[in-house]
Amino acid sequence: MKEKRKFVCGECGYETVKWMGCCPNCESWNTLVEVKEISQTSTVKSTLSSNGTHAMSIKDIDEGETIRIPTSINEFDRVLGGGVVAGSTILIGGDPGIGKSTLLMQAASRLMKHGRVLYVSGEESRAQLKIRARRCEINDGLLILSETNVETIEAEVSRINPKFLVVDSIQTMVSSELSNATGSITQIRGTTTALTRIAKQNSCAVFIVGHVTKEGAIAGPRMLEHMVDTVLYFEGDRHDSLRLLRAVKNRFGSTNEIGIFEMQQTGMIEVENASTLFVSGGNDIGCAVTCIMEGNRPIVVEVQSLLAVSAFANARRVAAGLDTSRLMLLLAVLERRAGVRISDKDVYANAIGGIRLDDRGADLALTLAIAGSALERSLPNGCIAIGEVSLTGEIRPADRMLNRVQECIRLGYSEAIVPYSASLKTISGIKLRSVHYLKDAIAILE
Repeated sequence: MKEKRKFVCGECGYETVKWMGCCPNCESWNTLVEVKEISQTSTVKSTLSSNGTHAMSIKDIDEGETIRIPTSINEFDRVLGGGVVAGSTILIGGDPGIGKSTLLMQAASRLMKHGRVLYVSGEESRAQLKIRARRCEINDGLLILSETNVETIEAEVSRINPKFLVVDSIQTMVSSELSNATGSITQIRGTTTALTRIAKQNSCAVFIVGHVTKEGAIAGPRMLEHMVDTVLYFEGDRHDSLRLLRAVKNRFGSTNEIGIFEMQQTGMIEVENASTLFVSGGNDIGCAVTCIMEGNRPIVVEVQSLLAVSAFANARRVAAGLDTSRLMLLLAVLERRAGVRISDKDVYANAIGGIRLDDRGADLALTLAIAGSALERSLPNGCIAIGEVSLTGEIRPADRMLNRVQECIRLGYSEAIVPYSASLKTISGIKLRSVHYLKDAIAILE
């Protein structure tokens, strides 16, 4: 046994034998931290025949049935892909005070009907956890443990044999086998490995809470996200009640779904009709409504724009909830292909409700909102715009146009500005105004 020293990058996990000010892999400064490792010089012989780890033909492998356990929180289940997979490890990150612990305590209470649930907190005492449980109206037999030592947690799991384990948070966990400080890269990696082993050996689904850095990434080495099965991010403004749960990695489902919650006095409440949260009212000047797709869910969203005479040589372009690069591209198309002069004006664009628009189907609505603000004209009341704008000024169909239009019909919209599409010719219940080019859509402004 020989002790070795190495330096590990806290951002990307890059390892080197000497310290450097800048990580050569991710180019982050002052992120290399010294860690100790124990290397064994003894040779380990292969025991493939004895432990059964031999190669098999893919057709002889029994795939088995993936057991999904619903949490009875529909928005949570949607993001997870239908429910919690037995033996999986789920990492949830988010800003402090965003509601991670509240959501997991509510989910733990709902999961009690499927088996024992152990809630472990390294940040709060048992009395503090009981106060939160009372606020969330949880009075059942949820098992609570206030502990930071991962070996003690593993022993308690072996004694209780729970079906679900919640660990809040991974940055407070420590292993007695490691001499590094709590919250260090080595401790986070070692405790996560131990929790993953607990999940696989006991077929126990493990939820892990992780703090985030000022850049919005989960604190600790990036390899932490590779060690777990699912990575979720809880997003939202602390001063606003709206919360979005988004999956960035899911080995058992899609990463395109989002869950929408509202923080209330009794905890996280599911938002069933999300479209009502992102629309303010009628079509005023500089406003347009569109329908985006978040996974399989259509959501109606309003975009707003404001133009002002620029006081500088270079006009400003500011976007909130929108891609600034995409905004500048659409501004160029609007001026070059539609003849709307905006190069001397500051442009401010916003997607209301705190949602972020990455859907190309919102291009037409955003462009019409900017054109309406420049021309002092607005869309007709009850009119919605859906479509992608190309560099030639052509309006192209977005993905799943039929689903988007059907959602508009359900919400009572009377007109829709859409590109020419064969799938929309037979739809009834709404007046479709098909356009070929951006100029044709701007002519509809009144």
